[in-house]
Amino acid sequence: MPQVRRVSADQIIDLRHVVLRNGLPRSEAIFPGDDSPSARHYGAFQNDRLIGCVTLHLNEWEKQPAWQLRGMAVSSEVRKSGVGRAMIQVLERDLDDSPVRQLWCNARVPAAAFYEKLGWEIVSEQFEIPTAGPHVRMTRRLGPTPTR
Repeated sequence: MPQVRRVSADQIIDLRHVVLRNGLPRSEAIFPGDDSPSARHYGAFQNDRLIGCVTLHLNEWEKQPAWQLRGMAVSSEVRKSGVGRAMIQVLERDLDDSPVRQLWCNARVPAAAFYEKLGWEIVSEQFEIPTAGPHVRMTRRLGPTPTR
């Protein structure tokens, strides 16, 4: 299994670009909010090589604070090997310190089944994001903040 840990945005932009924005300028892989102090970036590493990444931005869902999952990417050679699942599990545990328990994302249609297996729910019709293709909006509510 990969080692998943918090990283800086700079550490994941290249992988995000190759997997999610290939053929577009690298700047298209830098999202508004990546440099926010509240943003949380995660990298999955295998033998010190970055093989997966995901970002959480503190945003809103239905006018309430929520974490928006963005830029989830896994290197093609290790896709479907549990890297994505490991990253989601680590980021959910990492949110134990957050009073914000709502997650949401705009998931690419081919990835929706992956998120559903992890407890996410599709809450929209399919829609198109220019340069990224067909998506659905998905949500997941985490349990109460654990007491320490």
